[in-house]
Amino acid sequence: MADTTAVRRRATGHPAAAPLAVLAAGIAAAVYLYGTNPHESGHWLPRCPFNWATGLLCPACGGTRMAYDLMHGDFAAALRDNAALLLLGVPLGAYLGFRWLFEGVRRRRYRPSFGRLGTAAVLATAVCWTLARNLVG
Repeated sequence: MADTTAVRRRATGHPAAAPLAVLAAGIAAAVYLYGTNPHESGHWLPRCPFNWATGLLCPACGGTRMAYDLMHGDFAAALRDNAALLLLGVPLGAYLGFRWLFEGVRRRRYRPSFGRLGTAAVLATAVCWTLARNLVG
């Protein structure tokens, strides 16, 4: 009994375990999304809680449609779905995700820190994008 606990602790304690699990979940979600058109109703896809509660678009609204359009090679539609997320969020997320995986494979923990200025920049961008989307149209 103690041996399996030690093995389990070693497997889940490895720095690459979490990024690999997130990558596997992302691949499973992408496989499901590839065959599920979010532009049509009637599919099991979660609704944005901010949009549900307020009727307004949050900074990430349209992200599922954007991912679907990118997987099907329609960059123009992905840009219409959520331009800021496509041009800013996807590259930042890809960098952080690959860095997390790379450091985990090298047996190092990765905990990025944006600092006060970086956090303020991300929040200001999200607020400006939210206002632009909802006021301009």
